[in-house]
Parts: sequence; C-alpha cells; structure tokens
Amino acid sequence: MGVRGLTGTGIRGAASAALIMAGTLTLSGCAGFLVPAGEGEAGPSPSRTASAGVRVSPPSPLDVVSPPAALPGESVRTSPTPSATGGCPGSGLVVDMGPVEAAMMHRAVGLTLTNCGGKPVRVDGYPSVQALDENGDALPVKVNPGSSYMGQDKGPEEVMLAPGKTMRSLLAWVSTPTGGDLVEGDALEIAPAPGLEARTFPLEGDVRMLDEFNMTGWRTPTPG
Repeated sequence: MGVRGLTGTGIRGAASAALIMAGTLTLSGCAGFLVPAGEGEAGPSPSRTASAGVRVSPPSPLDVVSPPAALPGESVRTSPTPSATGGCPGSGLVVDMGPVEAAMMHRAVGLTLTNCGGKPVRVDGYPSVQALDENGDALPVKVNPGSSYMGQDKGPEEVMLAPGKTMRSLLAWVSTPTGGDLVEGDALEIAPAPGLEARTFPLEGDVRMLDEFNMTGWRTPTPG
C-alpha cells in the first residue's frame, strides 16, 4: 500500500511533498501512538569502521543507508542478499525483530543481532532498516540513529561478537513537524548493517502508519 490519499504509489502526493520540509504531521485517529513532534530527534553519530569483520556505519539523517545520496524526504535502498531460510548467512550475523511494545501511546520493537557462525565477528554500528510497501518496494521513510521516548541511544558498542552471543537495538516510531501525511507500510526489511543479508518482517495494525524511525546502536544486553 502507498501513501494515504494517493492510490497505487509508495510516495507522498504533490501537496504533501511540497510540505515535507515544513508541514505538520496529520493523521486523524492514528497520531496518538506516535512520539510528539520533534521528540527523540538526534544528529547522526560519526561513522565507525571495524578493523576486521563487519563494517557497520550509521545512516545519514536523510538516507536509510550510506551513499548514493537521496533527495530530501526520500531514501535509498541497497540490495542486500536475503539470508537463507533456516541457515546462517555468510556474514555469520542474523537479525530478528521482537513483538511491538507500547508505553504511554508510543511504539517500539526490539531488534536482536546473533552471531550464528563459528567464529567471532566484529560489530560496531547501527542496524539497516527499510520500510516496504505491499509489492516489496522501498518507501520514503527515514531511519535515524538516535534516542526516542522508548529508549536512550548510547551509541554503538564495539564488540568482537562470539558465536552464539547477541546484541540489541531498539527501533521506535516517531513523528516530526515536517512529516506531512503518513506513509502506510506493509513490512520492514532489516539487516545487521547496510549491504549485509536482510530479513523481512510484516507490519500489522496501526504500526503500519509511518513517519520516521529512530534506532539505537547495537549494544550487548545489560544483565538484569
């Protein structure tokens, strides 16, 4: 499905596009689950390059992934190889998405990164997340590294992830004063990092209405 009010497309209508940098978020009956306008926004963290293993870099505030660059309000989608069903990807890393959790009318999901291989892999960065429409095409939904009402981003933790060990990230729904009409998404394509093997997770219910996401860096779980 596409943008509300525009049939057969995953891009906002002309009126919404003109207001994408200055408009006000509007959604009758659905805006309640979104973070108040402007909350949880954070600037991009510096890119981090692992000396071995996996390179995981945070996305820019305009793009879901690193270059090629996108126009304001649009996102660029890479073409990672989907992970084999029931097997471990060549990177040795596999990502999973938990159930949607709610608190004070806000929404977020926990992401888990697991080393399913037989040797340690260096991880230092953020997940790669892309919203998809019903045809599997990319939607112009920005994904920003940063905090939200549901969780504080302490930045990525550089870890040599041992086989069987996990790391966590939090992906939160947020709204912005420049969002315009919301986009209706059908799934999220999530990878451990841009360019690595991705998995697709369906969206159901009111969480299909999207403006932007904020996500925290990969970190090891806190004992508790």
